[in-house]
Amino acid sequence: MIFDRLKKFYIVFDSPEIDSPPVFSSGDVVSGRVVLEFSGESKVESLKLHAEGFAKVHWTESRSAGSSTAYTQNYSDEVEYLNRREVLLQADNGELTVLSAGRHEFPFSFQLPEETLVTSFEGKHGSIRYWVKVKLHRPWATVKKIKKEFTVIEPIDINTPSLLAPQAGTKEKVARAWYCNFGQVSITAKIDRKGYTPGEVIPVFAEFDNSTSRTVVPKAYITQTQTFIARGTMKQKRSVVATLCGDAVGARRRETWHGRAIKIPPVGPSILQCRIIKVEYTLKVCLDVPGTSKLCLELPLVMGTIPLHPFGSRTSSVSSQYSVNLEWLRMAIPEQPEPPPEYSSVVTDEEAARAVTQNAPPCEELGRPYMAYVQEFRLRPPPVYSEVDPNPQPLHMRPRCMTC
Repeated sequence: MIFDRLKKFYIVFDSPEIDSPPVFSSGDVVSGRVVLEFSGESKVESLKLHAEGFAKVHWTESRSAGSSTAYTQNYSDEVEYLNRREVLLQADNGELTVLSAGRHEFPFSFQLPEETLVTSFEGKHGSIRYWVKVKLHRPWATVKKIKKEFTVIEPIDINTPSLLAPQAGTKEKVARAWYCNFGQVSITAKIDRKGYTPGEVIPVFAEFDNSTSRTVVPKAYITQTQTFIARGTMKQKRSVVATLCGDAVGARRRETWHGRAIKIPPVGPSILQCRIIKVEYTLKVCLDVPGTSKLCLELPLVMGTIPLHPFGSRTSSVSSQYSVNLEWLRMAIPEQPEPPPEYSSVVTDEEAARAVTQNAPPCEELGRPYMAYVQEFRLRPPPVYSEVDPNPQPLHMRPRCMTC
């Protein structure tokens, strides 16, 4: 039977590294091969490729319309990012193509859109996926389909001014339980910048002021918030990805964090450009007050893909760069200035004559004064000044009196 002749049918993406799957971004070229292997001679109508990319969300909510009536509401939406079609094998006259037994490879190549795509993502109520689907059409046989996904990661460079800006804030509240007032607690926290990459350590600078009569515990969290939007309704899923716990702060005491470190685990980058799916991160600095709700201060974070450049960071001061310029300048200027060269060594006779001929002013009528004219040469700058006269006046010459 014809079904037994197709032994292998799969897709291979071209990758610079054999062991790791390829990762693409907007504007990249996706290339690969579709491999067919037959046990005997087979006839093929066509082999077509379809590349797609979608962001999709879906969830259901049960609502009650009365004491005995309930219904389920569905929410779904999608955004298309990629739609490319390519014919890998098809005869122009509509006839069948006969493929011999053995292995056959059909290369493909297409370019991703130049406009910014969205990073691949898998969430509870939605996903962002990119894939290549290939269909094999043969006579008297069902259409054979294969599908293989590929990863897209849009770069987020944290070396931008907005992501290098420090983040700081202050928050306070009066701790109460029922009608009992325990006192006031406050948090002041700061981090060096807004943008980080997974694997980095965030130094947290904070001050906790406990004016209550109870012992409180300071903590810090890195949280991820997934937001799914459909039909004007929003669904969120929050999770804690990293935790930092400090020492307890006694009643009427104050505690300070001088750069307490919290490490970012391997998490996905922030997704901020998609209309229906967003992935955001936050650093929460909190105080747990027994008997009442905790006090939390939130500082926004952006998880990037391009790490901090050592020369682009704020730690590279202007003074260090200026010292490099001074060193270069110090080497360029000699300690003992050379005497100025003679005029003939700077400008040749031909250049001087040509300049005088081109720029000399017209003569006035006889008997009228001539206009003074200063010749300007746009040549190399004048040499370094020296107090030593390279052409000293002979000693036997009598100095001329300038007042006579």
